[in-house]
Amino acid sequence: MGSSNFVRFCLVFSPICSLMSANDFYYSAKYEDDEYEYRHVHVTKEVAKLIPKNRLMSESEWRSLGIQQSPGWIHYMIHSPERHVLLFRRPLPKPQITEKKRGKQTISNCA
Repeated sequence: MGSSNFVRFCLVFSPICSLMSANDFYYSAKYEDDEYEYRHVHVTKEVAKLIPKNRLMSESEWRSLGIQQSPGWIHYMIHSPERHVLLFRRPLPKPQITEKKRGKQTISNCA
């Protein structure tokens, strides 16, 4: 389903989308590696039917389904056996390295 078809599909089914709330979904705890922070979201079977089958969703698309997260999350993977589980990630903040003027001690501050 192309992007414009997806938007039309959501508009037709907007009563379903508008009835969904963040409480209808399961949001995993956040977990991370050296580069990214991750989380997954389990959506209802009704919402899972609205997920495009062969492409990732933009932020505006997954928000239109009722998924609520802070900014910066990217839908990065489709888990085909469980289409109701959406996988998200966002880059971890880069530590800022500053040098103290008194001596050569380096301090690492996380933003």
